[in-house]
Amino acid sequence: MTARPTLAVVGATGVVGSVMLQLLSQHADIWGEIRLIASPRSAGRRLVVRGVEVEVVALTEEALDGVDIAMFDVPDEVAARWAPIAVAKGAVVVDNSAAFRMDPDVPLVVPEVNAHAVRIRPRGIVATPNCTTLSMIVAIGALHAEFGLRELVVSAFQAVSGAGQAGVDILREQLALVAGTELGTAPGDVRRAVGDRTGPFPEPVALNVVPWAGTVRDGGWSSEEMKVRDESRKILDLPDLRITATCVRVPVVTTHALTVHARFQDEVTVDRAREVLATAPGVVLFDDPEAGEFPTPVDAVGTDPTWVGRVRRHLDDPTALELFVCGDNLRKGAALNTTQLAELIARPGA
Repeated sequence: MTARPTLAVVGATGVVGSVMLQLLSQHADIWGEIRLIASPRSAGRRLVVRGVEVEVVALTEEALDGVDIAMFDVPDEVAARWAPIAVAKGAVVVDNSAAFRMDPDVPLVVPEVNAHAVRIRPRGIVATPNCTTLSMIVAIGALHAEFGLRELVVSAFQAVSGAGQAGVDILREQLALVAGTELGTAPGDVRRAVGDRTGPFPEPVALNVVPWAGTVRDGGWSSEEMKVRDESRKILDLPDLRITATCVRVPVVTTHALTVHARFQDEVTVDRAREVLATAPGVVLFDDPEAGEFPTPVDAVGTDPTWVGRVRRHLDDPTALELFVCGDNLRKGAALNTTQLAELIARPGA
């Protein structure tokens, strides 16, 4: 691409789309036209990007004419239909849905971990991982490059914005119901107060944790847990990596947090692990428990890096490390990784 490429943001009016527009306004401006595309009901809205109001247009074939790179943040079924159409029109698609992540002809890319994979895209589509995977994989990728990963056991504490604006709205509604009360002290009292107003979640999330995210898969696993397993294997190019994940929804608006048990090929030391993490692109090491310093969602929200703390060697296994990780699920977990990939593809030779 010699002239400045035309970029389309498909799904521009959604929660992640709005963060994409913020990032495009903050990053170095490498784009020509930025075209904002959404569903027909959102057409005609005017949104600000790069300091200029741009009118949103409906997703049609004509709206994709002349687009060089298209960032998609839309439901899986919409991406599955429209991403190939955008490619046929001449665009490279960066897709944030689950529609293509496990397609062998679609690379699944995290720039800090496997940027080289973006060049091989037989279908003209590059996929970005799920927000939970992205919340940890930058740090895990750095440790894998140093020590050689053998096994991961993770518990993911997922913010409600991972379920979209509906998740945020229902948490705030439930918090208003329980604020200033003595609820949460007797069996079922929160459930009775909330009633059937649980939104996209199977249980109340206010004053609660819900050990479920996603849809049911074989053996009692959830789709979110299987995404962590399948996507991590593909990104790290470790198809037989042992991975177990448990996903839990927590009453946090934005930023996922994970406990990580990682086993490596050889003995590891905390000092070397800390050196690796402290110098890894896209990682902030925040780890001084004596001073009360460790990552929490309220620190990491609105920031780009993966925050890592509580770095310890396993007490009984010298090849294993324990970590606590936080990452903003709307930024690096979605909009930022998608934007980084679009910028990577826009480089000459990519």
